[in-house]
Amino acid sequence: MSSTSRPSSVTYRAPDEGYFEKRQLKRSAGFWGIWGLGVAAVISGEFSGWNFGTASAGFGGMAIATAIVIVMYFCLLFSIGEMSAAMPHTGGAYSFARAALGPWGGFVTGLAESIEYVMTTAVVVFFAGQYADLALQDLTGASFPQPVWWAVLYLVFLGVNILGAAIGFRLAIVVSILSIAILAVFVIVAFATGGFQVEKLFDVAPSEGNSTFLPGGVLPILLVMPFAMWFFLGIEELPLAAEEAHEPQKVIPKAGFWGLITLLICAIAVFVVNTGVLGAKATAVSGQPLIDGFDLMVPKGLAGLLALFALVGLLASLQGIMFAYGRNMYSLSRAGYYPRFLSLTGGRQTPWVALIVGAVIGFVALVIVQVAGGATGVAGAVVLNIAVWGAVISYMSQALSFLVLRRRFPNAERPYRSPVGAPGAVIAGVIALAIFIGFFFTGPGYLIAIAAIAVVYVIGLLLFAVVGRHNLVLSPEEEYAMTGGLHRDPDVEAYDGTVPAA
Repeated sequence: MSSTSRPSSVTYRAPDEGYFEKRQLKRSAGFWGIWGLGVAAVISGEFSGWNFGTASAGFGGMAIATAIVIVMYFCLLFSIGEMSAAMPHTGGAYSFARAALGPWGGFVTGLAESIEYVMTTAVVVFFAGQYADLALQDLTGASFPQPVWWAVLYLVFLGVNILGAAIGFRLAIVVSILSIAILAVFVIVAFATGGFQVEKLFDVAPSEGNSTFLPGGVLPILLVMPFAMWFFLGIEELPLAAEEAHEPQKVIPKAGFWGLITLLICAIAVFVVNTGVLGAKATAVSGQPLIDGFDLMVPKGLAGLLALFALVGLLASLQGIMFAYGRNMYSLSRAGYYPRFLSLTGGRQTPWVALIVGAVIGFVALVIVQVAGGATGVAGAVVLNIAVWGAVISYMSQALSFLVLRRRFPNAERPYRSPVGAPGAVIAGVIALAIFIGFFFTGPGYLIAIAAIAVVYVIGLLLFAVVGRHNLVLSPEEEYAMTGGLHRDPDVEAYDGTVPAA
């Protein structure tokens, strides 16, 4: 390493010869591949997770919370679309915050996304293992311990992701369409059999002075927003595919918008119909609301088949979210924030090291969940909410980054501009902040999640302060920030990691 530079209290070092050649990704996705990736990453949230919000807020409170969250996601996706088109490289949220808020802001935001995606993958694996074993028991009578299922699921999808991005994008399209079809069948069956009943939407007994529409009053609306987020959590990952998409400046904003429209239709349909089949009260305590709803409407003895249906949605999200943590860790590693070996890509041009390390972390987290009490312990109350809180931190940072970049880089090329502009970013940031604050008032399980994230951040910030900030590399994300947006496209400008004179 021949030269160094110290802007913003960090040190950039020239990489070894061939550094970037060992860290290359391959462009293999168009609009449908990116659309499929976004929908796949989220679609399991339509199958379960959202339903716990109907307990305290009732159908009406959950509906209002979902409407507010929808506004947040549209405003956020428009802002992200503008930033991703301006910065068509893999860093995503880390890249946006790095350009706007400096290396420390980039690290804090990137770490939040790492937490979100690694923990979301773990949650999906956890529930997928339960559904898979239910199907196996019903169809064959056999059963395996949950850690075996976790290992199998991680290994299978590690294989899919490591084999090549093109395979992963095709799989994402297929499982997304299958998942949407399953939801559509549920809605059709609900109305064809008379399973849907409007009065069931409002069967949560109200507390004194409240109505069946808002049985717990107004405050629960704030507290159930994290559950409403589960309908859309993960759609913001699309900029992480920038170096694997054809024409990312066009495809990513467009796919993000239509992916969100797709998820919005699915979310409204399943929220209203599933609740109207089970009843708001029963929905709130169901670990598998879609299956429980099917079970009320179709002949008995189909539990295994129904579990397979639900498993499709979970596997879709497993594919999409695993892609996300792999690229997030890859980009932070390539720039030196994380250990550099994590960004090696090999002959398949996929970040295989980052994918494996993320899977190991997730598996260990699941083992801790099992030891701490399994499904009745910290699985829902801690791991899931660690993921949601990590997401909220990154949302606030990205909204702020949008506002700062509009001011700091006014002349930067922006092939796509957010139709809601700065006001939209403010709205997204304010809603994310409200959810962030609401976490402190939602019970001990959530506070444990906050404490867990705090511990991770303390360790991460110490490591970055002592080691990481002294070994940064001028990756595409870093060069964009250092050049004020002049070096924006890895396919146009040369990225050799040359350190500018101090």
